[in-house]
Amino acid sequence: MGEDKLAGRFFDAAIGLLERVRDEEAANIAAAGAAIADTVAAGGRLFAFGAGHSSLAAQDVVYRAGGLALMNLLAVPGVVGVDVMPATLGSALERVDGLAAAVLDSSPARAGDVLVVVSLSGRNALPVEMAMNARALGLKVIGVTSVAYATETKSRHASGTFLKDHCDIVLDSKIAVGDAELTAEGIAAPFAPASTVVTSALMQATMAAAAGELVERGIEPPLLRSGNVDGGHEWNGRVMAEYADRIFYRR
Repeated sequence: MGEDKLAGRFFDAAIGLLERVRDEEAANIAAAGAAIADTVAAGGRLFAFGAGHSSLAAQDVVYRAGGLALMNLLAVPGVVGVDVMPATLGSALERVDGLAAAVLDSSPARAGDVLVVVSLSGRNALPVEMAMNARALGLKVIGVTSVAYATETKSRHASGTFLKDHCDIVLDSKIAVGDAELTAEGIAAPFAPASTVVTSALMQATMAAAAGELVERGIEPPLLRSGNVDGGHEWNGRVMAEYADRIFYRR
């Protein structure tokens, strides 16, 4: 079996998933975009959270050329990525009760803000409690997860619930349990995960929907430009100055 054939199979699988979420999640993406636009228009703040590899999709919409300047990363020390040593510590921290409440209590998030919680499985204590506590504080919660996990696995939270159970809007990535799209003769384990591709696409589609909603309301979307194009730094400086009280990654 040639490497090119396996590579092609992965692209086919990823494209198939992208087409599914485009078609099947269109209404939820529109609702999420409208919720974000509502918050921006009302003077609220935007936050994104993800643990482990789910954090990649959250980080992808923060301080990003072509992205909303108001999106802030709600970081939990030790779980943002595999840079923590040992990397397995991040997985362990996702199962710690009470961590989400401590992070939210010390964050600038407040009632009326939006929090996007990204968790592929949605079964660990950290994303479940993050959504629960955020809603209790009066935030609107958008969950980006694979709903399949809620029917094929058991929750690791004491309540027995999943992330999807504590969200105002759910975006289903359609990723199969195990997050590996390919199998092949001679390879013992499934391989080639597509969750990052699909989840990041869901996040960017939601940001695009939000920008469109803002324009329809007569509000210029507070977008960032690339610093590698002429005029980019000046543009970003203007946007960041205008929205300084709602941008926290510069402090």
